Amino acid sequence: MGSSAPARRQRLLSDPDIFRYLAARIVSLTGSAVTFIAMPVLIYGITGSATWTSLVIVAEAIPYLLFGLWAGALADHVDRRRVMVGADVLAALALATVPVASWLDALTAGHVLAAAFAARIIYVFFDAANQGALPSLVSRDRLPSANALVFGASTVAETVVPMLVGALIVVISPASVIAIDVLTFVASAMLIRSITRPLSGARDRESSLGLAAVAQGTRFILRHRIVRVMIVIGALVAFSAGSLMAVLVVWADRTLGVREGDWRLGVLYGAWGVGAVAGSVLVPRLVRRFGGVRAALLVLPAAGGAGLAISLAQSWLPGILALAAWSMMYILIATISVTLRQQVTPEPLMSRVMTAGRMATFGVGYPLGAVLAGMLASRFDTDTTILICQLSLVVAALVAWLSSLRSAPRVLDVASDD
Repeated sequence: MGSSAPARRQRLLSDPDIFRYLAARIVSLTGSAVTFIAMPVLIYGITGSATWTSLVIVAEAIPYLLFGLWAGALADHVDRRRVMVGADVLAALALATVPVASWLDALTAGHVLAAAFAARIIYVFFDAANQGALPSLVSRDRLPSANALVFGASTVAETVVPMLVGALIVVISPASVIAIDVLTFVASAMLIRSITRPLSGARDRESSLGLAAVAQGTRFILRHRIVRVMIVIGALVAFSAGSLMAVLVVWADRTLGVREGDWRLGVLYGAWGVGAVAGSVLVPRLVRRFGGVRAALLVLPAAGGAGLAISLAQSWLPGILALAAWSMMYILIATISVTLRQQVTPEPLMSRVMTAGRMATFGVGYPLGAVLAGMLASRFDTDTTILICQLSLVVAALVAWLSSLRSAPRVLDVASDD
């Protein structure tokens, strides 16, 4: 008999390099969550303008579209550790200008927006290297457990930190709060630098960073039936997530009767975190039992059902349960999708392929979902808006079940990069 899931998890965390990697990700994501809350508050305090404030959110998506493919090519060309450490240091420097300018009474809205945009561009390059680094530390059969750990820990940080930041901003200025993120970038750089094992395979120094390098990764995605379909599914699932996040507060207010200052709003966000953590625990078990592809085929229809349940909920308790179920399904699909791409992609193409997946999800699917939901919510009630947007999960399930995923083997091999 195989060992239990807790034992497997314990062995994974007992690896010093895995522990350092996970600690770096938690520290970095904690800081990013701080900035995600503080930046809009800061720029709104300076301008009083909803338009200026919305530009901070736009700055989150554009860098992936502009630089994603090139970042992936760079991370596949040079040492990933250097890219990650360098990106952390540069991000710390970019964000440090915000509290410094504030302390000197010289901070402007343009400065805040430029710093946010610069930090996000730098993060794209960090993320491209990071997506390829984990498969270098963990054998491919253990990637489901490793990714589940990363996703679960990230979700806890992203659930707890915003509440703490909300309380912290009452005590100190948003600009000073951003200084916390600067320190987390420095800590992340030190942790990544301390990892002893390589984060990259052998590099071909004669390869270029031009269009040919980008095209090589794109050709692999288009040729590989699993990767191609999973990226499409990932974009559709991200669309559903972006649309739900865009109207979540409005839905809580208008449908569930849960308004700002109501303790149930905290429970609502807590349900999101609980569902996500539950999903991260289930991922390794589902993949071990059914294989990654079959697990995705099973989870996608359930995700569509959870989206439908949210649109039908008319009171806060059913709404919280439906949101927890949806969050669990979202983490399951996201983790399985990332894991499948990592398992079949050759190491020399890893960052390009993984970054393309990020572009499809967070660069295209997520912001499009948010924009459409905002437009629909101005014409329809939130229940109808959520129902329309969550149909993307039904489409994702249909794409999966009508595609070659149905005939894919249980265990996937690494493909050729020719």
